[in-house]
Amino acid sequence: MITSAQLRAARSLLGIDQRQLAELSGLSVPTVQRMEASEGVVRGNVDSLMKLIAALDQAGIELIGPGAVSQGGGRGVRLKAGLGSGRSDGQTGNVGA
Repeated sequence: MITSAQLRAARSLLGIDQRQLAELSGLSVPTVQRMEASEGVVRGNVDSLMKLIAALDQAGIELIGPGAVSQGGGRGVRLKAGLGSGRSDGQTGNVGA
């Protein structure tokens, strides 16, 4: 599952707005807005959630679930290794949520 904070962080890492995420995922802008406004875990129909997660994966976002290794030990997102982070120092941009 994905939290609304992870969704906002992922979008921020990609440098895209809600309209662009809607286009990438095949969802409507209001659907993306509702997902981002959710409290905690994003609620929605399974098909919409799968489209969203697949679009983020295709764009190079790795979702970090609870219990997975991360600096803060909590949920977060990070760019997959080798896909470039837009940083010139070669480090990835980890964002905890």
